[in-house]
Amino acid sequence: MYLAFLRGASANGFSRLGVILVTSAVLCFIGLELLRVLGIVTNAYIGLITYLAFPLLFIVGLILIPFGWWRWSRRTGRPIRELLSRRFTEQDLAVKEAGSRLIRTVIALTLLNLIVLSVVSLRTVQFMDKAHFCGTACHQVMNPEWTTYQQSPHARVQCVECHVGEGTEAFVDAKLNGLWQIISATFKLYDKPIPTPVHNLRPARETCEKCHWPEMFLGNRTVNIAHYDTDEASTPSYTTLVLKVGTGRTGLENGSHWHVAEENEVRYAAVDDQRMEMLWVDARQPDGNFKRFRNANLQPPDEKTKPDVRAMDCVDCHNRATHIYEEPERAVDQRIQRELIDRSLPYAKKIALGALMGSYSDTASAVRGIEAHIRGFYREHYPNLLGPRGMAIDGMVETVTGIYRRNLHPYMGIRWGSYPNHLGHAGEGGCFRCHNPRMVDDEGKSISMDCTLCHSILAYDEPAPYAYLFLPDDTTAGVKRYMAKYLWEEFSKAATQ
Repeated sequence: MYLAFLRGASANGFSRLGVILVTSAVLCFIGLELLRVLGIVTNAYIGLITYLAFPLLFIVGLILIPFGWWRWSRRTGRPIRELLSRRFTEQDLAVKEAGSRLIRTVIALTLLNLIVLSVVSLRTVQFMDKAHFCGTACHQVMNPEWTTYQQSPHARVQCVECHVGEGTEAFVDAKLNGLWQIISATFKLYDKPIPTPVHNLRPARETCEKCHWPEMFLGNRTVNIAHYDTDEASTPSYTTLVLKVGTGRTGLENGSHWHVAEENEVRYAAVDDQRMEMLWVDARQPDGNFKRFRNANLQPPDEKTKPDVRAMDCVDCHNRATHIYEEPERAVDQRIQRELIDRSLPYAKKIALGALMGSYSDTASAVRGIEAHIRGFYREHYPNLLGPRGMAIDGMVETVTGIYRRNLHPYMGIRWGSYPNHLGHAGEGGCFRCHNPRMVDDEGKSISMDCTLCHSILAYDEPAPYAYLFLPDDTTAGVKRYMAKYLWEEFSKAATQ
């Protein structure tokens, strides 16, 4: 009956094309879906064809079938009933208690189509929610984000959990925004690099705080940062911090997470969308009023100009929680600390950093340039190492190339410093955007810059990681001696609280 119905429904070119599209779309979808289940096909572009192209062809085919009949009726001037009698037998059109055989077939196929469309729609949503789709479907645009995502602490968290969130409203907003992204990617309307911060992210309390619960952040965390000199031995020095993570729990607000406790609401207005310089900062006081700190270096904004006011949350500091772009020197230091770069090679830090900081037009030239820089140095100055230390040199080349591939993407305009990380206070960013002498209240008092507000310092560029754990002796130099004593006392006090 199904084949007879297809032959009958193919009344003219339009209807015949519709039947072909519907049938072929279903068969191709089933075939590719079977290959996906078996693990033979995993490419995201095949997924786009399977879950977007074939369903679209299926729907177009369904529309073309009745359109063809309507057009045939209009051209011939004959009613649909008469035209049906030309394509189907009397038995097919005979009216019975449950309707004619043709009507029952149409109803059955309609229900089948609804089931097919429901299954396809569900699979399409599931496919588009996967990180692999987000990172590889728009390869050129999203490749930098996909690269950093795979090496981030959130590599097992799906993109949609932060970029979409939960609920129907969030889902609809994300899909509407996705339509514009498809248009932008197709016609190359996107900016290079992609501007940040992203303003249509879901609120942090709906995303970050599903896993990271501020009320339960307790205690301190020790961080040891190794820095290597550019001398022949790549001499290490250490900075050891006890981070006062603190908590947002009511009545116990302290440490760095004091900022996100609801009782201590902090809001601010920035000069521009980059949020690098503040116009003013408001902090809620114990009596419920807000104290304002204004930027003394800037004129108050025009009354007609209303700055964008933002309540501080997780991403104001953790702005690169997943897509983390490193700074070159810190990246090299970390690889040496993890023994991916052999520090016993002469001038290992200096040569690795020099190769990384070269001027390269694209990734291919960078790969060649990095290898030439490293091998050329050791070939010229330490030729006797090329044989016995060849594997170590190869490892340095591979590691430095990996740093470049992760952090620099010239085709998207991503260079060193394109995406500053506000976690900490490197340069003028991070904490120092608010905690600086320029931000003063009505009495001229600035926001505190006391280093020990958020961390105890157990060593700062010292030969030993915990240099300040012990009281300095009489041989310790003047300023350093007093600083070490102060930090030791501060740490001792914090440790007993």
